[in-house]
Parts: sequence; C-alpha cells; structure tokens
Amino acid sequence: MAASSKVIGLETHMLNEDWTVVLPRRGKQRRNLRRIRSPEEQQKPWFPTEIESDPHRVSKLLQRIEMSIKKMESSEFYRTLLDQIQTPEVLNSFYNVLGSESNMQMVIYGIGSLESYEPPRLQLSLAILMKRKFSWIGDIEVFDPILSPAEARVLEALGCSVLSVNEQGRRCAIKPTLFYMPHCEAELYNNLLQANWGAMLKQMVLFGNSFEMYHQHVLEFKGSIVVDTARHILAARRFTHEFGIKTVSDDYFAGFHDSSWLFFRPDLESELQPKEI
Repeated sequence: MAASSKVIGLETHMLNEDWTVVLPRRGKQRRNLRRIRSPEEQQKPWFPTEIESDPHRVSKLLQRIEMSIKKMESSEFYRTLLDQIQTPEVLNSFYNVLGSESNMQMVIYGIGSLESYEPPRLQLSLAILMKRKFSWIGDIEVFDPILSPAEARVLEALGCSVLSVNEQGRRCAIKPTLFYMPHCEAELYNNLLQANWGAMLKQMVLFGNSFEMYHQHVLEFKGSIVVDTARHILAARRFTHEFGIKTVSDDYFAGFHDSSWLFFRPDLESELQPKEI
C-alpha cells in the first residue's frame, strides 16, 4: 500500500485514479469516496445498494441510536458544547447568520455507517439533540452514499429527511443553513465553499474540520496534495471565525477531534479572490 499523508487526523491512501480511501487517526472507519464528477453526474438520483430494509435491523439500530442520544445528553462533552454555543460571541455569530429568519436548516453530509461504528452514531446524536435544544435549528436533511435502507429508515424515524441526490457538498445556502460535516473529506468542504463563494458564505455555518489545521499542514508539507484539493479552504481562512470543539474525554475524541464551528464574514471583495498558496 502506498505511503500515507496525514491531514487533520486523516490518512489518505491513493489506490487508483478513481478511488480514495480515507483512514482516520481515531475517528471514522475506512470508507471509500468517489472522486468529484461532473455536475451532470453529480445530479443523478442516488439509491441504496440494497433494495429493502429489514425491520429487525431497523428496530435494533433505532435502539442503539436512542442509547447514543442518552449517552450524549448526559455527557460532560455535550454540556461543554452547549455552554460554548451559548457564550455571547458564538451565539451572536449564529444570530448574524440567521438575520431576520426564525431558523436555519441543518444539512448533514458524510455521516458514515450508523450500523457499523459508534462515532457516526454519536455525531448524529449531537445533531438531533441540538435541534431539540435550540428552536432556531430547523429541519435536518442527511446524505451519505454508503447509507443502507435500514439506516435511511431510522433517520426518517428520527425526523430527518434523506436526500435522494448526491450533491457532492455543492448545496447553495440561499437561506441560513448549518452544514454539519464532522470529519468529512477536504474535497467536500472545498466544494461547499466554492458553491457559496460570495455573499452566500454569510448565510452558512459549518461544523467540520478545523481550517487552521489544514493551514498548519500546508505550512509543514509544502508539496502536499491538500493544496490542490483545499484551495477555497485555505483562502477562506482570511475571513473565517473559528471556535474549536473541546472533546473533553476519550469517548468523544474519535467522533469530534480537531472539529470546529466555522463562521464566514468576508467584508472586502479582495478577500474573495483565491490567492496562490
């Protein structure tokens, strides 16, 4: 296997020109991600590889996620995160994105396999608890190409909508939107920023990998492929307000290490011109 490149706790191994395998340091387990396709290919409807869901699998997974929600709700990690959200600086940042709107929708990309691993279940649990806690968080939409029919059924039972099209992260924030993307690949963050480059950046909040960590990686490894896959991430640092997430305990390290709240406040047109890295 080829040598790995560690970025934000992620080790990326190139297998061939079509597939990339992403291995977390202690986060999500191995899963494959298609390289970015043309806009026409990206808009093709997505269907689970399995046709029908097994009622027993659905019931069992729903019970496991409900246990994860209870675990998250009683944790110091969750209490610490709530305290952070309700500090004046962070809460005002959310309200600035909301503007005159009463709520912001939540879009979850790349949640991973809920049946196979605990970190995705904890990540989903946090998203659901935040919606229950804050009236200004609206409907939740979810997409990951590896979701099984059973996982889709459970998400719907929990009040989420499962998207039928793989947007490859290119959703335009035409209204206030919270993009919940813990430990996604750099390409997805880059696609999201590129699709919203301009005034729409002010209408989005991102929960994802620390942009500062990408910057530090590029400073250390000048020839890294991250430079090409994360140009908008690196350019956005100039007007990004970042608030790091404290994992507090090892139970939540795998799901949330090196994660941050990211708010975008470009004030000058010159700030929106990507510079040479």
